[in-house]
Amino acid sequence: MASLHGAAELRGRSALPALVALHIALIIASNYLVQIPFEVMGLHTTWGSFTFPLVFVATDLTVRLLGKEVARGVIARVMLPALVASYAVSVLFFEGAFSGWASLAAFNGFVFRIALASFVAYVAGQLLDIAVFSRLRQVAAWWVAPAASTVVGSLLDTVLFFSVAFHNSSDAFMAEHWVEIATVDYFTKLGVSLVCFLPLYGVLLSALMKVFKPAPQAVAA
Repeated sequence: MASLHGAAELRGRSALPALVALHIALIIASNYLVQIPFEVMGLHTTWGSFTFPLVFVATDLTVRLLGKEVARGVIARVMLPALVASYAVSVLFFEGAFSGWASLAAFNGFVFRIALASFVAYVAGQLLDIAVFSRLRQVAAWWVAPAASTVVGSLLDTVLFFSVAFHNSSDAFMAEHWVEIATVDYFTKLGVSLVCFLPLYGVLLSALMKVFKPAPQAVAA
């Protein structure tokens, strides 16, 4: 048993850099895309709602295969680098257009609010996702834990992100429409997650289970 735990710990440590890089890349992409709104049947949403749900897929697979402690370790390592990187990328590509390297020299309060909101929402949403997933993962149906954790984790993430980023924002459009956009964004993310990414989770889980067995601490979580 000790050797199994040692192997699982080594496996978790070796996977951390890739998991951290994946989370940061998805957060940066989502923070960039959330600045680009569009309409669906007269309702406002953003392109970020199609990318951020992948973070929950990555987190749930991490909990299932490597354990919740490894998943929490990923979050701890992602938080600050993602905050800095999100701010830098969002300033450089403000409203989807490249602003030039000189834009980094001037502090952009609007973009910083988005980056800070992403920081707060990411940490809270992911920790809730891990907690819910860990409690439900022993349920016989494989889809129950990722579905439930995504529903509640995405809800908290969405509410925190849009309220922190856009309540009384200097952007008149976002200040007026953030509740509508947040609502549509949540249900869009939920639809994308449950229709597209939940099956993706199942496919990836099946493939990864053939590579290695879940960590003992993951089984006990």
